Amino acid sequence: MRNIAFLLFSCLPLLGMAASDRVILDKESVGNLGIQTATADEATFEETIFALGHIDVLPGKRAVLSSRIPGRAYSVLALPNQEVAEGDELMWVESRQPGDPPPTVKLSAPMAGLISRVDIAVGQPVSPDQSLMEIVDLDVVEALAKVPQDLAGKLKVGQMARIRVTALPGEVFEAKLAHLAAYADEQSGTMEAAFHVKNEAGLLRPGMRTEFSIVVEQRKNVMSIPVEAVLGDAAHRHVYVADFELPDAFAKIPVTLGASNDKRVEVLSGLLPGDEVVIRGGYALDAAGRGTVSLREALDAAHGHPHNEDGTEMTAEQIAAAEASGDGHHHDHDSSDWNSLTLFFASSTGLLLLLLVVQSWNRRKAAC
Repeated sequence: MRNIAFLLFSCLPLLGMAASDRVILDKESVGNLGIQTATADEATFEETIFALGHIDVLPGKRAVLSSRIPGRAYSVLALPNQEVAEGDELMWVESRQPGDPPPTVKLSAPMAGLISRVDIAVGQPVSPDQSLMEIVDLDVVEALAKVPQDLAGKLKVGQMARIRVTALPGEVFEAKLAHLAAYADEQSGTMEAAFHVKNEAGLLRPGMRTEFSIVVEQRKNVMSIPVEAVLGDAAHRHVYVADFELPDAFAKIPVTLGASNDKRVEVLSGLLPGDEVVIRGGYALDAAGRGTVSLREALDAAHGHPHNEDGTEMTAEQIAAAEASGDGHHHDHDSSDWNSLTLFFASSTGLLLLLLVVQSWNRRKAAC
C-alpha cells in the first residue's frame, strides 16, 4: 500500500502542472536546439571527494648528472627534452690534470628518460658538487591531490580516482590511491594523497594542474541522473523530462537532490525510473517558454480531438460554439469519451482518496 501511495504522490506534480511548465516544440526546433536526453535509473552510485593538485615526478625516477673530477666542459651533446637511454653519451669534461692535450672524461646517462634540464655549456668550469643535467622517467608519474583535512579521514589506500588535467581537456586518467602524506599541511589545511598514473603517451608533465574525483563510497540502487540535466539555483532545482505522450514536448519538473559526483547527482524526489531527462538544451528550453507549438495543437494532434488553450478537453458546447464562430478548430468528438491520460489521473486521484480514508480509519481503530 505504501508503494502505491508513493507512486501516486510522485505523480501529483504532473497533475498540478500548468501549461507554462510544459515546453512544446516541433521536430525542427528540437534539432536546432540540439536537445539530448538520458534515462533516470537506479544503479550503483559513487560518492566522491573533489580535490585540486598537480603532477610530479615519481620518487626514484629522477637522476642528476655530475662529474667526479674538476675541469671544464669540453663537449655538450645533450639537449633539453631529449629522450635518452641508459649509458648514452651526454658530454665530455676536460680534466685539470696536466697533459698535452689534457685528459678528458666521458659522462653518460645514469638512467633512461627525458632530459629535463641542461645547466652546462661548452667551456664552463665543472666541479664535483655541480648539477650538470637532470633526467626524469615519466612512464609513470605521481599525481598529488590536496585533500581538505576534514575529508581526509575517508581516504583509504587502493581507492580509485578520476583525474582531469587542465592542460588536457577531455582526457580522464584513472589511478588508485598509493599512499597518504605523513604530515598535514597546516597552512593550507590539506592532506596530500598520491596516485601513481601510467603515462605511456607522455602527455602528463610535472607541474600540470589537476582535478581529482576520489571515490570513497558506493551505494546500490540509487536513483541518479547526469549532472548536466540539473537547472535552476541552489534553492529551486528542476529538470526537463520528455513527455511520455506528446512528441517533442518537455515537462519542467522540480526535483530534490542528494549527493553528487563528477558525473551524476542523486535524485531524492521528483522523478521515476525510466524518465528521459534533458541533458543538452535545457537552458534553451528555459528560454523557450511554451515553444513554437501550442499545447492545444499538440494535444489535438496526439489524441485526435479538440482541446482548449489550457490543455483541457473541449465540451460539446465549446465545440459547437467554435464551429459557429468559424474557428475551424473542431473534430468529431464524443464529449463522454475520456482519453487515457484523463482516465489515469481521475482513477489515480480516486485511489489516492481511498487510501487516505483507509489510513484515517486505521489510525482511529488503533487509537481505540
